[in-house]
Amino acid sequence: MKLPTQKLKTLRVREFMASRIITFPPEMPISEAVGILVQHKFSGAPVVDAGGRLIGVLSEKDCLRVAVLGNAEGAAEALVGDYMTTQVETVEPDTDLLDVAEGFMQATFKRFPVVEDGRLVGQISRIDVLRAIDQLLREAPGSPT
Repeated sequence: MKLPTQKLKTLRVREFMASRIITFPPEMPISEAVGILVQHKFSGAPVVDAGGRLIGVLSEKDCLRVAVLGNAEGAAEALVGDYMTTQVETVEPDTDLLDVAEGFMQATFKRFPVVEDGRLVGQISRIDVLRAIDQLLREAPGSPT
């Protein structure tokens, strides 16, 4: 069975994105953010300001940078806003999933923040795109259900 490449263009990010996600404020201590990432087994989380606007992403790599560059006392004092990645690729809710899949082919990360009018409204991950492909395959004529 052929993969439904062109049908991905008919599906939108808003249909498959996660809209309930953990975010961090920039003034949160890195030590607290690390605890949350470990507890939930996340590789990173968006950083938003008080108005819900995306201002960065804190990744595992950003947290490791604190551990490598700082000492034990400094790591506890470091803030999310000081070490987050600020150059973040985003998508909009009406972006088609083929564009997102192509973006993942070029990216080293596993999820895109979804932004609408500057505000974070969710995130879409590689597994979300695979879920869409799986759905399309199951809906295809002659597919086993």
